[in-house]
Amino acid sequence: MKGRVLLIIFIFAALNSEVLASGKKDTAPVKTQNNEWILCITNFDTKTLPLEKAVVVPVLARKMVERLNTISYRTRISPEYAYYEGFAWSRARAAAAKAIASKMDERSSEIYKGNPKWRYDQNIARIDKDLIKLRTALEVIEDNAPVINNEPAFKLTSGSNSLNFPAAPAAGGESAFCLSQNADAFLAGAIVDFHGRFLLSLKLYVSYTKTFVWEDRIVFSQEDIDPALDDILQKLMIVLGGNEPAIVSITAEPEETLVLINKSFAGRGSTGNLEYPPSTIIVTAVIPDHESVTFKADLSAAEITEINIRLAPIQYEDVNILGDPESRIYHGALYVGNAPLTLRLPVHNLEYIEMISPISSTQGKIVFEAPGASDVPPSFAVRTRPSMKKNSVDLHRRIFYWGWGSTWITGIAAWISHYTYIEANKAYNVFYNPDLYNDLRIISYVRTGAFIALGVAGSFTVYRFIRYLITANRDATSVTKPVKVRKSKVNIVNDVNLIVEEDAEDAEEGE
Repeated sequence: MKGRVLLIIFIFAALNSEVLASGKKDTAPVKTQNNEWILCITNFDTKTLPLEKAVVVPVLARKMVERLNTISYRTRISPEYAYYEGFAWSRARAAAAKAIASKMDERSSEIYKGNPKWRYDQNIARIDKDLIKLRTALEVIEDNAPVINNEPAFKLTSGSNSLNFPAAPAAGGESAFCLSQNADAFLAGAIVDFHGRFLLSLKLYVSYTKTFVWEDRIVFSQEDIDPALDDILQKLMIVLGGNEPAIVSITAEPEETLVLINKSFAGRGSTGNLEYPPSTIIVTAVIPDHESVTFKADLSAAEITEINIRLAPIQYEDVNILGDPESRIYHGALYVGNAPLTLRLPVHNLEYIEMISPISSTQGKIVFEAPGASDVPPSFAVRTRPSMKKNSVDLHRRIFYWGWGSTWITGIAAWISHYTYIEANKAYNVFYNPDLYNDLRIISYVRTGAFIALGVAGSFTVYRFIRYLITANRDATSVTKPVKVRKSKVNIVNDVNLIVEEDAEDAEEGE
């Protein structure tokens, strides 16, 4: 009976282990090829452009690279996917066939090596096993097409990103040029003078079609270079991103809100439906007296992305700046008046104030945050003092380094003299020679002097280190708290930064 129970437990454990083992099997991730789609920008043809107008070319190239770098990926259509699949497939088959041919040559060369029969048979058996593996690998390649990334990452060549553009290839050498640049496509262009303005022509060559698939041109002046680039690059980016563009619609409040997409004007309040290539865009919404916002949004092909923005108004508060009378006050780098002065500043925002006294030739600076939610305007006092001499921090640092070095030198001298005295004292206690006694006295004086020098050097180093820290931190500006108001009982809350939208009735109840 006991044996049957043990047998049942053993069978149950074996089955359970197989079930658990089968549950742990994970499907291996599919490894894709051609995970990047690379574009090369060639040097624009400016032969007919007057020299005084050639200054616009670097600006145009830099802005073009910035716009194209906003594309994150490209959607491959069926013909492009088939091209890269066939290319990768043939390359894999060629590599496998080449490995088999090399192994066959190795097998044939065994007969000429003159090895003993047992060594010859052993090498032939090993090579035949390798050939079986290579032929099996070839069969696997023949039966399984490589998986191509359908949405490869879009990138520019390193030369394009550094504005180092190669010359465009001559007619007939486009495909070889793409191979030499390790690129899937290249963009060629020309800029000519057009009745006092600029005529920009662009055309895109794609390697999988072996033709120019897109071409456009636009006329612009130096003043409207940004909108002209937006107009022509908008169409190019849709082609580069894939056949199906993404659509974005932005609605912002208040209605006068200025909306920018990728640092370019997109509309006020509402942009309507705008077409963009599948990519990540940077949206900025700004209006005076309101908090501006900047964020990223991912756009997908053939999808409409709706974005609603509501900007909160900025709360302002009067702030009193106190200091030496008639001292000049600067808000940031802007002169705003003389002390004492009342400034109207946004709440919960770090502000930098500098005060310069022309009478005493002193200056001071503070950084503070307007607290808000206060019945009495907060006051901040600026303490002025003489300006620090030029290079004083470097001077104190060098003196500290000298003191640190002297501490090491005197420390080593004290250590050597101390152990020399110990050894000399041992010798004198053994021999009691008068000459040794005189030497021992001299060594004792040297040791005492070395320890005194070490103490002086160490104290000097500590003192200079403290002076160096004080001098180095003298110009450091800390966040200043408002001056306390003694005559009135006011609680100033410094940690609240909330913008609450509420009805009039709710507001009255909150008060």
